[in-house]
Amino acid sequence: MKYYLIAGERSGDLHGANLLKGIKENDPDAVFRGWGGDLMQEEGMDLVTHYKDTAFMGFLELAMNLHKISGFLKKCKKDILSYQPDVIILIDYPGFNLRIASFAKTKGLKVFYYISPKVWAWNQKRALKIKKNVDRMFVIFPFEIDFYRKFDYEVDYVGNPLMDAIAAFKPDPDFRIKNGLATDKPVIALLPGSRKQEIIGMLNIMLAVQPHFPDYQFVIAGVKNLPASLYEQYLAGEKAKIVYEATYDLLTTADAALVTSGTATLETALLNIPEVVCYKTSSLSYAIAKRLIRVRFISLVNLIMDKEVVRELIQDELNKNLIREELKAILPGGAKREIQLRYYAELQDKVGKEGASERAGRLMVSYLTK
Repeated sequence: MKYYLIAGERSGDLHGANLLKGIKENDPDAVFRGWGGDLMQEEGMDLVTHYKDTAFMGFLELAMNLHKISGFLKKCKKDILSYQPDVIILIDYPGFNLRIASFAKTKGLKVFYYISPKVWAWNQKRALKIKKNVDRMFVIFPFEIDFYRKFDYEVDYVGNPLMDAIAAFKPDPDFRIKNGLATDKPVIALLPGSRKQEIIGMLNIMLAVQPHFPDYQFVIAGVKNLPASLYEQYLAGEKAKIVYEATYDLLTTADAALVTSGTATLETALLNIPEVVCYKTSSLSYAIAKRLIRVRFISLVNLIMDKEVVRELIQDELNKNLIREELKAILPGGAKREIQLRYYAELQDKVGKEGASERAGRLMVSYLTK
């Protein structure tokens, strides 16, 4: 069968690549085309557009790029009609993918959605649009089952695909040596995000606390889809190091981490590394989000646990004094470290075991061949 997948962000590329593996196990003759990144391409997908060109962050940036986004939508619709897939598989990325779902419905094309948009966080009535335009929804959080049932829409819970990525990870025993890190000095990991806007907003304030922790080496998790100069402008006079495309290795060697809100907050917790969640955006985007968002937390860790497990420093709270205070509390000997680690054990149970990608792939092929 012919599959057309759309992932518009780095995390979607990771989960999309693992989903491709799950589909191929159940449909050996599968052919893939779509939008995503290097990982999906490595799994055999004919890549139309890379996510590095399509990842926009925040209400303000979206508004400033409406013309560009409109052009991407036209390009995608034209390519779908030319390809005529047996199914379109949308992976998160709701602003773009919900429009594609509506379009596909008018053309009589089958639509699956893998990793639900966070409609439970804001504008919950979007669930009705999903019900109308999406043939099957495959969710990764248990609470999403009950949420969609409120709209009389049955979904498939497959588990969290992060567990597949983590299960496949094998730590590099030579990681420190290869990256020029001191072998006798503990590490604090900085995960400033994977978008240009996140780096600009987060990295400088994260590095500001470095002088208060002289016994630690600060190491930044870099991504190669962004230019090295973007990071280097913040490193002048700093002792921090940067490693590229090795986030899991960095986390597993770290005592604690400062993490920009997003998928990385959950990855850090599942790897059992104490963390402080950081988030800052433009004043306008934050004001809009504050009016719209209907959940108490922004980090996936706290949302899944339905309580504050990790401290969230948002907007004005993201300052040097609070970062220093919270980071000190989760380092060895800190007042919050063991409490956070105990909650992580509960989180592991809630998220479940690996196998989400295979389960999702198996279910998709089953629905298509019925």
